[in-house]
Amino acid sequence: MATLTITTSFNGSELYLWGGSETSFKCLVYSQDASLLEVNSFSPLMPTSPSSMINQYKFEDEPELKDLFVTVDDPESHNAAIETFTTYRVVTKTTRGEFDSSEYEVRRRYQDFLWLKGKLEEAHPTLIIPPLPEKFIMKGVMERFNDDFIETRRKALHKFLNRVADHPTLTFNEDLKIFLTAQAWELSSHKKQGPGLLSRMGQTVKAVASSMRGGGLKNRPDAFTEMNDYVDVFNQKISLLDKISHRVYKEEKDYYYEMKEFGPIHTLWSASEENLGDTLKGVASCTDQCCKAMEKRMVALSETLFPTLHEYTLYSEILMGVLKRRDLIQAELDSKVEALYNKNAETDLLSEEIGKLEDKVECANNALQADWDRWKESMRLDVKMAFSEVAENNIQYYEQCLATWESFLTSQTTDIYLEGNPEDRP
Repeated sequence: MATLTITTSFNGSELYLWGGSETSFKCLVYSQDASLLEVNSFSPLMPTSPSSMINQYKFEDEPELKDLFVTVDDPESHNAAIETFTTYRVVTKTTRGEFDSSEYEVRRRYQDFLWLKGKLEEAHPTLIIPPLPEKFIMKGVMERFNDDFIETRRKALHKFLNRVADHPTLTFNEDLKIFLTAQAWELSSHKKQGPGLLSRMGQTVKAVASSMRGGGLKNRPDAFTEMNDYVDVFNQKISLLDKISHRVYKEEKDYYYEMKEFGPIHTLWSASEENLGDTLKGVASCTDQCCKAMEKRMVALSETLFPTLHEYTLYSEILMGVLKRRDLIQAELDSKVEALYNKNAETDLLSEEIGKLEDKVECANNALQADWDRWKESMRLDVKMAFSEVAENNIQYYEQCLATWESFLTSQTTDIYLEGNPEDRP
């Protein structure tokens, strides 16, 4: 198997790409060496801040490494007799040999994305599958078919598909290929097929998990106990940040609307004050300019910080599910080992089953550990980038407002000197 090594300045580390078949590529995900994985695979396809060094790295290096590009755009509403729904255009461009064409264009609705996510979870129960946006927006923030809601969902669906396409294992999933290339009737046929691996696995270990309830896992590795503890704390912190950011946004929005009324009041006042007319108009103009700057700041906040915090809030639930599925696999192994110890079944048959389960647990552990390392690195980069952009926008906002008011004060000082005694000038 050939190895291509690319040295970058990113954290002073090396990234490795491995050739070979789909199967051999997948095995790398189960390797304990997390350095074999791209640390940026969870990141969105299109960077949000070209000025960032991290995003420059993506812009410059990713096009040479990627061979699958996916875009979700052009939402279209459909009013059927039974229901009303929205479809999105999914455009795929690829150079992979397993695809019959280099470009595909299909239309998919939200339910189709749900189907794909379910199939990915069935095929890869211990990999971290990226989250989808919720079916409905909670608390009545947006109407289901509101333009803002549709655009927010489109962006989230675009990010979901690109995270999947960038994943070293999920990108080769057969159901993903079907989703990207199949016509509507072909996709419907695939969706009617029976339950997959995840459903069968759930049925197999359900009794095992129930029998061990209350006692917990006896042989869970410390690394996965630490993961459980980390996810609990992470869920609390990221949810709190999400709530606080929305509360701050609401306060900023209230201030913005009040400030918008401030300018017109000064303009009206200037009409009745002959000596203060220009000054009052200047205050009104400065207020209007600050309002426009604040509007840009609020848009940046809602389009940068909110999606990042909300996405990782959804990741918390996904991580809990992945850890639970790993525990279920180990629970089945532990029950077989206990049965062998108590000689409750045929020894040879149990020994064979235990051997297979031991391999399955090791594979699941390695897969989750590698994906966990990738996810943590990506999360830290995404959250750092989001807060950095918020900080940059805040600085730009305050600098613009400061320059506006300083210019106004300078003009007022000059007018005072011109009207007063020249000897009083500094």
